[in-house]
Amino acid sequence: MPIATEAQFTEVYRAHYEDVLRFVRRRAHPMNVDDVVGETFLAAWRRRRELPENARPWLFGTARNLMLNANRGMRRQSALVVHIGRTATATADAHDPTAGVDSRLELVEAWQALAAADQEVLALHVWEDLGAKEAARVLGCTRASYSMRLTRAKRRLADRLGHSAATASTALSLSTR
Repeated sequence: MPIATEAQFTEVYRAHYEDVLRFVRRRAHPMNVDDVVGETFLAAWRRRRELPENARPWLFGTARNLMLNANRGMRRQSALVVHIGRTATATADAHDPTAGVDSRLELVEAWQALAAADQEVLALHVWEDLGAKEAARVLGCTRASYSMRLTRAKRRLADRLGHSAATASTALSLSTR
């Protein structure tokens, strides 16, 4: 059932919006429901000429895939925080077992306070283990621009941790490549 007009799409939207909304509400975090539903119908609009006769299962599948992608992203983000925390804990004083815990909590708090752009640059470097050239390609910028962003992100993280940028970089193994 290729959709050729806006009126036809509106008809599909009205017919299936409530079902998709209920589907997503049962599966997604309440803060994400509207985004997932909106993205689902945006995908439907973009692929309107390819929608099957019964669009409902297609819409559910699309919503499901969007939720899975969002969950993978959140797991990667959490894993990065844990990875950085482990690195920081490894550099903590071995004679003070609470130093590692305190350091890790401080790091998680500092990470969460960073802007998303800083988190992305640091994640490409630490989690994805990309060199400057590859990370710059991912971000669509020059290698020099990426290196500057990485340096600034490290500095902001170090400031939040109360360390010098050099100390924080060493502790977190965030040296530039």
